[in-house]
Amino acid sequence: MRSVLVAVGRRSLPHLLEATLIPALLFYVVMMTVSPGAAMVTVLVWTFGAVARRLAQGQRIPGVLMLATIGLTVRTVVGILSGSAFMYFVQPVATTVVLSGVFLVSALVGRPLIARLASDFCPMDSAIEHRPAVAELFSGLTLLWAGVHLLSAATTFGLLVSLPLSTFVAIKTGASLAITFAAILFTISWAMRIARSENLVFCPAQ
Repeated sequence: MRSVLVAVGRRSLPHLLEATLIPALLFYVVMMTVSPGAAMVTVLVWTFGAVARRLAQGQRIPGVLMLATIGLTVRTVVGILSGSAFMYFVQPVATTVVLSGVFLVSALVGRPLIARLASDFCPMDSAIEHRPAVAELFSGLTLLWAGVHLLSAATTFGLLVSLPLSTFVAIKTGASLAITFAAILFTISWAMRIARSENLVFCPAQ
């Protein structure tokens, strides 16, 4: 279990810093020293910089990063044109609710979304994917992450409507990360339990 957490941490921590923690810190500092509008633009420039850096280094642009960049561009334009930081932050809440619905529907129709995402973190043979215990794991995890997205959206919206903007920005990232980390730990624990019962071996990337 510990080796799996270390491998996941090494792979995901740089992306977490780049996509979540640094933008949140930039937004807070610029908002407090300049204005919310300037903070929106600063985070957008940071994200464009992440894409440009990968292009300059000849790296593949992950689909998730492209989708996040498009979404951030839209919410920044809407936030600036409306002059409302509330509109800037409420759009991701709506998107998260939609994602929760996508996870839920995919599980209900027998095509759990987690099964498609699993290969990004732990490549496996198709024969393993179709084992009953593994298929059940994918369905259960898809339902779990549908709930995680819904809880994250509800938490963010509750904080947004009940706290001053500066306090919301300071607390929101920590609350979202706490929910996500708890779900990740539960996901890994569940997956490892199934792996042991199915005599599967985790081989970390070299």
